[in-house]
Amino acid sequence: MTLQILLCFALLFGTVLAIRGGLVAEGRYPTIVGFDVQSASLGLLAILSAAWFFGPIYGFTLILAVVIHEFGHVAAYRIAGHADARFRLVPLLGGVAISDQHPATQENAFFIALMGPAICIAPTLIALVAGMELLEQTPLLAEVLLAFSLTAAMLNFFNLLPLWPLDGGRCTALLLSSFWPQAVRPALLMMSAGLAVTGFATRSMLLLIFALLSAQTLARSHQLLQVQRPMPVPRVILAAAAYAATLGTFWLAGGRNMLLLF
Repeated sequence: MTLQILLCFALLFGTVLAIRGGLVAEGRYPTIVGFDVQSASLGLLAILSAAWFFGPIYGFTLILAVVIHEFGHVAAYRIAGHADARFRLVPLLGGVAISDQHPATQENAFFIALMGPAICIAPTLIALVAGMELLEQTPLLAEVLLAFSLTAAMLNFFNLLPLWPLDGGRCTALLLSSFWPQAVRPALLMMSAGLAVTGFATRSMLLLIFALLSAQTLARSHQLLQVQRPMPVPRVILAAAAYAATLGTFWLAGGRNMLLLF
């Protein structure tokens, strides 16, 4: 078990090393961009609503997982040259990463989309291994760690499914655009419909509303894909492998439990 923890921390160190250029917006020290009264109020409301609906432990771990996830997007935005990148917590809907400009290339867009879930891999595995290790000695701490691991795994596994406009849908559209551009438009329509079907299947009004709102972005997203510089074939293969590996990791870490909710 000690070896597993060391390997998880080595993965965490590798993650931090990979995104070191996105840890700050400008200068040498961590920078908070776009923080104001409105964003603080939304964040507080998101925390309170999560605690109300899911209980204090799972509500807290859900918000923590969302914050780490969204910071992954922000770090990737910054690495791609978007110093204005920031994120907002949205009550009942999670969070959203924001930049005032679109990624110039499909490679950057893919990196930004995938980095949200990918940054959560190390914290999820550390919490899982440490929680199992501490289960007998400190049950309460172990419960919190295992709750975070399960919540983060399910959140990111679902987010990586090929449903528009989730990160998995964005990754799928970018991969298709690189080697089969004609399939992008029907794929976007099918993925948007897939999110709506998921909302019906789970009786989730939030997913249905999200699907309706996202349908309005389909045309604009397709046009953006056409003007962004496509990825070369070797990068497409590497990107597809990274997507599959990230999805598979969260499946094994507990994301498959998300299917039990459907």
